[in-house]
Amino acid sequence: MVDMLRWIWVWAFLSLGVGQAVAQDVEVELVLLADASGSISQAEIAFQREGYAKAITDPRVLSAISNSAYGAIAVTYVEWAANTAVVVDWMKIDGPKSASEFAAALSGAGRSAFGRNAIGAALLDGKRLIENNAFDGWRKVIDFSGDSPNSFSGPPIEAARQEVVASGITINALPILCRFCDTPARYPDLGAIYKDLIIGGRGAFVVTAESQEDLAQAIRRKLILEISGGFPNTGLAQTCVDLC
Repeated sequence: MVDMLRWIWVWAFLSLGVGQAVAQDVEVELVLLADASGSISQAEIAFQREGYAKAITDPRVLSAISNSAYGAIAVTYVEWAANTAVVVDWMKIDGPKSASEFAAALSGAGRSAFGRNAIGAALLDGKRLIENNAFDGWRKVIDFSGDSPNSFSGPPIEAARQEVVASGITINALPILCRFCDTPARYPDLGAIYKDLIIGGRGAFVVTAESQEDLAQAIRRKLILEISGGFPNTGLAQTCVDLC
């Protein structure tokens, strides 16, 4: 009789969800979706990673994290091309130590994505990564960066964007006009193109990196906005090109 009562209590305990794994609360779940397609050299990939590593450890970004409602964010760094590859898996960043660990993992990783652009597939992979992690963010954001609007395989960009936005995820964009700037930018109006083609969701915006020197600053500005949710949010998609 005692054993039966014990099993009844255990069943009731589990049926209420008590004792089950609970997702960790964070301010934002952030997928950093970075271009690693055939137009990007290994030196450029390293430079881009360095920009994100510096930004995530910047005191101004750390201040935005500490001042958020939960004092923590969840971040993963993913590179996209014909396929997507997780370079640094989901990490909770809640201060200088965890930010430095994320930066070190990012700086020490090898190349893992190859091929021509598949932007729609990359956006859907970002959605999947958000939906299948161990975190519960107040906001959910895909931070997409690239140097081209072309997509050669996979689902159409518009269909993928609609699916991502319908799930409650915001897509922001970082169009990179040139990294080492030895040639003129292929798409000098890429900011406007990404505004129309890529971004979507509540408070979505574009920040354009126009030069090698501007990339790190653009990444930092973008992260601070994404962490703080400081850009006006009216329930409709908002846009901001060349945000200062």
